[in-house]
Amino acid sequence: NLLLPDSAYAEKDSVPIEFELERARNLIKELDPEIRSNMHVIAREDVEVARLKEQHEESRKALAKDRADITRLKKDLDEGSGSFVYAGRSYTQKQVETDLTRRFERYKTKEATVEKLGQILLARETGLAAANEKLRAMQAAKRQLEVDIENMKARIEMVKVAEATSSAIAFDDSRLSRTRDALKDIGARIEVAEKMVAASTTMPDQIALDEVDSKDISEEIAKHFGERPASEDVVKLD
Repeated sequence: NLLLPDSAYAEKDSVPIEFELERARNLIKELDPEIRSNMHVIAREDVEVARLKEQHEESRKALAKDRADITRLKKDLDEGSGSFVYAGRSYTQKQVETDLTRRFERYKTKEATVEKLGQILLARETGLAAANEKLRAMQAAKRQLEVDIENMKARIEMVKVAEATSSAIAFDDSRLSRTRDALKDIGARIEVAEKMVAASTTMPDQIALDEVDSKDISEEIAKHFGERPASEDVVKLD
């Protein structure tokens, strides 16, 4: 077998898979006329085989009747009676011998015909069974091909979903990264602003001109609870 050139493979790969699946689906549909034609042939053969079988059965019954008549005439001749009566009519021994000879010749011809007919019937029944099996296999193969196409279609859809999901995730990751960087920049600017405010309000190098009164915590608590401050008690003792 000759290998296809790379250009042929490239050209084939460039055809969308959906187009190829649709083409395969159409090819499967084209099997329907052939299947129907085979079904028609099989149905016609089935009728012919049934007719042939009936003919063979009737021939076998007629042959059995002829054999019984021949056996009867032979038995009568073997008994050696000089007069023979059949259906109310009398016959001589010579007449019976002549009739028996003719009957036997016809019987042998019919026997060969029935045997041949049986062989033909068997061959056609075998062929009909093979044709039915082939038709069933063809129908099963068609159904399997249809299932395969649907399976491939589902797989293609899954690939599309995976590709779309992958693209969306990659886009979201990029945007999330940019957002995080922006928040970091904003946080750094806020931190700088806070430090600037703290530096402008503290001014540790500036000289305080007024003394800051320090509060006595004991007096503040006594005043809050309505008690006399300890300093007043000291004044009364003096």
